[in-house]
Amino acid sequence: MISLQSGRLAATINPLGAELWSLADAAGRELLTDADPAFWSGRAPLLFPFVGRLREDRYRVNGVEYSLPQHGFARTSAFVQIQGDETSAVLRLEADDETRRHYPFDFRLDMRFALAGATLEMTATVHNDGASDMPFSFGYHPAFAWPLPYGAAVEDHRITFEKAEPAPIRKVGHEKGLIALESVSSPVEGRTLRPTYAMFEGDALIWDHLESRSLTWGAPGTAHLKIDFPDTPWLGLWQRPGARYLCVEPWAGMADPVGFTGDIWEKPGVIRLTPGEERAFRMHVTLVEN
Repeated sequence: MISLQSGRLAATINPLGAELWSLADAAGRELLTDADPAFWSGRAPLLFPFVGRLREDRYRVNGVEYSLPQHGFARTSAFVQIQGDETSAVLRLEADDETRRHYPFDFRLDMRFALAGATLEMTATVHNDGASDMPFSFGYHPAFAWPLPYGAAVEDHRITFEKAEPAPIRKVGHEKGLIALESVSSPVEGRTLRPTYAMFEGDALIWDHLESRSLTWGAPGTAHLKIDFPDTPWLGLWQRPGARYLCVEPWAGMADPVGFTGDIWEKPGVIRLTPGEERAFRMHVTLVEN
């Protein structure tokens, strides 16, 4: 495990998956999930080279078929730390023979974590080290404590978006893990979402016409989290009903739509990275103490 300290926050990163394992305030109060295996033992996996589930866990690129599990392989791959000090660390995953069996591209994924006062800055940078265009998507999947450790009840917690979010949202369809073709009415009232366990009985809520690139999570009048995601145009919220977490998931890309049979280049949200090109995706989490 890799430990970072700023005086305001402490973070622990697991090199397996470059996964944020713990985020605690100065008093040692945990801001992430308790990872109860009765619900979900994940904490904050990285979603790469694709976000969500592929139909039948398979995809085609340029006419050749490959298999890949939900959310890809980064979350179960060993990253190597290439930089680090008391407040920051950079971990790297590079293509090898095993990754090429499932994803035939020469990539490099660098994941930087840095503590700056009360903010955890995370930046994922995807490089195309190959000689051909590379399709990919990327997403964050952190599970924040619900309730946060500041005394408010579960039902008092709110997601407050940066902007009003009136657009319809998507949910998971009849094919497990795939995105329904039809939209449903937004559960957001102006800028405010009052989450309930019942909202997630049918799986994730998905914003594919998102106006905001920032939100807050917590109960009014108590310490809360400000979450910024300037480079990702979509958002998923997810939990297992009754669990003590809420996943706030900024995505650049999403699961296959129900019935999708096209080539990967036709998949909604896939990014085309030309040889030598790179793309960075930032997510900052700030503890705001009242």
